[in-house]
Amino acid sequence: MRKLKNSELDRLSVDEFKSTEKTPIIIVLDNIRSLNNIGSVFRTSDAFLVEKIYLCGITAKPPHKDIHKTALGSTDTVAWEYVENTLDVIQKLKADQVIVASIEQAEQSVMLNDFTPQPNSTYALVFGNEVKGVAQSVVSASDLVLEIPQFGTKHSLNISVSCGLVVWDVFCKMKA
Repeated sequence: MRKLKNSELDRLSVDEFKSTEKTPIIIVLDNIRSLNNIGSVFRTSDAFLVEKIYLCGITAKPPHKDIHKTALGSTDTVAWEYVENTLDVIQKLKADQVIVASIEQAEQSVMLNDFTPQPNSTYALVFGNEVKGVAQSVVSASDLVLEIPQFGTKHSLNISVSCGLVVWDVFCKMKA
């Protein structure tokens, strides 16, 4: 096997990305502290043609050198918006018929491997603070809670890892 060169990867240009049909997934970041995590979420969102990212609360906004370090230019491709209050975004999305799913450990959560997206629906995936997770008020306002099954001694994953797992899983199920 031979590794492919960057020139062989058939990447979209920024303009092509912006005009390409997006996956009906929206990311909501609820008070993310780490700029590296924010940048990683942008990169994952670019990879899977996520429709938009909402940056809420203390979540930093581009341009910032520490976001850029991990985003690698994806802040120029993925649509994003800053909204101070996460609940305002949730209410707006629900009014637009978007299904809101918090990624959290909660009563009555649906394990990610058991989740099947509804056809022809847009999903907003809410990821929370590195220490406190998704705010309880946001969990309560969500249509459902998705939980990533975990089997070891730790019952948490880094938010950028969680985002990669969940977006990949939902993307694959939507494309099936």
